[in-house]
Amino acid sequence: QLAPLNGRPPPKLPSPSPSGRRHMQTAASQGLLHVGFNQDHGCFACGTDSGFRIYNCDPFKQTFRRDFLNGGIGIVEMLFRCNILALVGGGSNPRYPPNKVMIWDDHQNRCIGELSFRSEVKAVKLRRDRVVVVLEYKVYVYNFADLRLMHHFETISNPKGLCALSPSSNTCVLACPGLQKGHLRVELFDIRRPTLISAHESTLSCLALNLDGTRLATASERGTLIRVWDSHTGQALHELRRGAEHADIQSISFSMDASWLAVSSDHGTVHVFSLGAGAPGGGAAGPKPGTADDDANGTAHELAAENAKSTWSFLSNVLPQSLTPKYITSQWSVAQFHTPGTGAAGTHSTHRTICAFGPERHTLIVISTDGSFYKCTFDPAKGGECRRESFARYLQVDDDDYRAAD
Repeated sequence: QLAPLNGRPPPKLPSPSPSGRRHMQTAASQGLLHVGFNQDHGCFACGTDSGFRIYNCDPFKQTFRRDFLNGGIGIVEMLFRCNILALVGGGSNPRYPPNKVMIWDDHQNRCIGELSFRSEVKAVKLRRDRVVVVLEYKVYVYNFADLRLMHHFETISNPKGLCALSPSSNTCVLACPGLQKGHLRVELFDIRRPTLISAHESTLSCLALNLDGTRLATASERGTLIRVWDSHTGQALHELRRGAEHADIQSISFSMDASWLAVSSDHGTVHVFSLGAGAPGGGAAGPKPGTADDDANGTAHELAAENAKSTWSFLSNVLPQSLTPKYITSQWSVAQFHTPGTGAAGTHSTHRTICAFGPERHTLIVISTDGSFYKCTFDPAKGGECRRESFARYLQVDDDDYRAAD
């Protein structure tokens, strides 16, 4: 039986001094093994060297915490907001072997199922009817109800555990690396056929599907370009430029209606790109044309800023397409958010940053493994630097500080 995870919000305390903040940040970083959003980006989960924690994104609060006496959790995958999670041991003293996926029922305070493999589990993805387990060279798909193996696919070496699974109950789409460098395999389970995409010349570094799996975004290890594809046809829809310097793309996220895309990298910057208002295949959560929400935010469709382009983009109308550099024709981000202490040219953060769109329109949730949580907003018409709305240290010694942005 699935039920919500509930918990009391932590009490608010006075903001710590700068030295105190640095101490808590260090303490937090040492115990953090994993951080990731749930399927609708309304929550995020952390695996630590002593258990796991669940947080609500907006408003920010810790909603649940489970501590174990004997080991760490290296992967925590939520199933929306229910009491069922997938856990994989991690850290110097893992609670479970790193080659096992444990299906944990927190109402019963025990594991109700497990899957064992011959090599280390790199990632786990859940939806209400599937469990997907990613190893370095294989992807396994199981029926959730009885953990029966349904499909398995071979991949090129995939040490990051790259895989995306559409969360919508209306469609079932899975994307993972193919058998060649830079290639993708997209499984369309509802129509029982795969789509093969030659996405990049370099090794893949990040990928994401939108809500209903109709759109796929990818980045390579170069980290300069993000490409958006039609997952059913393999057609390239957008080429988005993060920057000119190489970067490690750490997360990609679609808005619920697939009209925006957010990308974070080791440069400490989150970029927001426009994919065009009312993008087809946006998913059930997107506003429908002609509704009040559409008028309020989006005739706002017509007010949405276009992605920036190179000052040399006019050459694309002069030069033959075969001679036009992609740098000129690429689209640049509408809005950006820089995590404090980063953003200088050529700098790279030692902390991983992930991002997603918040439940309110034109809001971003940004989470760093240094223990920082940010909520910010962007202006869809003007673009530019995002405005920080709130900030918290989500993983600290006493777990209970939250404050609004100055």
